[in-house]
Amino acid sequence: MNLSDYVLNFLVKKKVKQVFLITGGAISFMVDAFSRNKKIKYTSVAHEQGAAMMADAYSRLGPNFSCTMVTSGPGATNLLTGIACSYFDSIPSLHICGQVNTYEQQSSNKSTLKVRQVGFQETDIVNVSKPITKFSYKINDPSEIRYILEKSYHIATSGRPGPVLLDIPMDLQRKKINPSLLKPFKPKIEKKNKLKKTINFVFNKLNNSKRPVIILGGGIKYARAEKKLNKFLTKLNIPVVSTWSGVDLIDHSKNKYIGNIGVYGSRAANFTVQNSDLILSLGSRLDTRTTGGVPRNFARKAKKIMVDIDKHELNKKRGLEIDHKIREDVGSFLNEFNRYSTKKISKQNWLNKCFSWKNKYPMVQKKYYKDKKFVNPYVLIEYLSNKLRKKDVIIADDGGHLTWTIQAFKVKYGQKLFSAFGNSPMGYALPASIGASIVKNKSRIICIDGDGSIQINLQELHTIDKLKLPVKIFILNNNGYGIIKQFQELYLGKRYEASGKGVSNPNFKKISEAFNLNYNLIKNHKDLKKISKIINSKKPEIIEVILKTDQKIIPKLQFGNPIEDMSPLLPRKEFYKNMEIKTIKRDKKIFEAN
Repeated sequence: MNLSDYVLNFLVKKKVKQVFLITGGAISFMVDAFSRNKKIKYTSVAHEQGAAMMADAYSRLGPNFSCTMVTSGPGATNLLTGIACSYFDSIPSLHICGQVNTYEQQSSNKSTLKVRQVGFQETDIVNVSKPITKFSYKINDPSEIRYILEKSYHIATSGRPGPVLLDIPMDLQRKKINPSLLKPFKPKIEKKNKLKKTINFVFNKLNNSKRPVIILGGGIKYARAEKKLNKFLTKLNIPVVSTWSGVDLIDHSKNKYIGNIGVYGSRAANFTVQNSDLILSLGSRLDTRTTGGVPRNFARKAKKIMVDIDKHELNKKRGLEIDHKIREDVGSFLNEFNRYSTKKISKQNWLNKCFSWKNKYPMVQKKYYKDKKFVNPYVLIEYLSNKLRKKDVIIADDGGHLTWTIQAFKVKYGQKLFSAFGNSPMGYALPASIGASIVKNKSRIICIDGDGSIQINLQELHTIDKLKLPVKIFILNNNGYGIIKQFQELYLGKRYEASGKGVSNPNFKKISEAFNLNYNLIKNHKDLKKISKIINSKKPEIIEVILKTDQKIIPKLQFGNPIEDMSPLLPRKEFYKNMEIKTIKRDKKIFEAN
């Protein structure tokens, strides 16, 4: 068979069912192989960036990962933003790029080694993509295709998962190969750690502490360990908080869940973490969006136990001291904890204290409902979360609308709520919703976007119309980049350069008509009653929601404060009353990012 047919057969064996692609000269022979293989499908998309983001969301939700195929040069470079989303959030995916013929490449002749480009659209995508892939490789000989495919798959799905990229020249795509003569890849079998002593240690630390807290991170999802987590939590009657990546791991109505933590966390969850004496972090890298801009002030009186598969995350030295590092797949850790620990741990008085904070400082305040002229985003998200089903998928984009969603949405167990948290590019949610709907057999997806972000990958509205996907696209319109305007108000003297000033929106109603999609307008709280009918339709829907142009994110960490002291600042007497540990002054050198 030719090499292209072999590649598709390999994907079929690995149960890869969907490829997102845009064709082009350098990938044409690979794409042609689909005409001879009916066991795998492809979706033609409008932009390569969208293809990578579709594959990312597909892999987050699917039983297996997805794949893209694009041409050389701009086709390959257009993938990079979506690949970065997968890399930073530990999502496995395979990206196959066509490359110019081997005899047209710089490396084909000594005299052309220093030439910028030889073949038309020749680009060294392997070296360009290396910092944001786990493995990036150009096929140099047809005989290595089996070895490299198997190696790529293993690397993408083992350890801390992530994207891989293969660059395949045109002339090699059509080369005849004998599969029986190809060399296989044999991964090293790693010895499993014996965890019994580790589990006993962690159990005793939790049991002997007075104010322990469990932090749920996205690594639990990427390890497919949700069921193991549920069993684990039945043994513990102690407070549970989440990072943004872990926000959909637990039902928010459960009597252990306090909220999400960090720069835009809930006051209750931040008080819980900051007053704790023991932290057990599961699958979170504890980045500065979680710890605040001064990591040393995070849970500063607590012993910290961190479970993470990535040794580099455990060993980074930037102010946050980890007392006990457990380098282990979080799924294996939870499985062994459930196996060895039969007793339960209860800290009811401490849990009651944390719940008193949760009741006292709700994310959605009653006064938000009093707005008559505009829609308050906290009200919108709370209303939406009450209407959605337990198996719904909600994908938010970036900036203000992502923050309001994470802060106000009350997850029901079984729902999936995510974004590209680490890279957080504008334009992610729309193509990601397409990938999510496809992997969920064309089920409805709730896409929460902004007036600025929606424009980055607006072309994929045609893909939604073409495939008739029931994606519900909420465009939260505050007429500019709201999260940037809030940053400029705090630190830049209210000079709204390139956020309010110089920024404008298209007519979203006309955009909807152009792409043959239903348009709906929500301009005040009375209009919210329209939402039930809209989200239950079987068609794609665009829902434009009108917000105040100066709508704020509340609460928010700023000015180098520790995460327990969020803005708007509480009255000092009230704040001190909430603190079990000694308070500290803010770091005057730090400006929190937007």
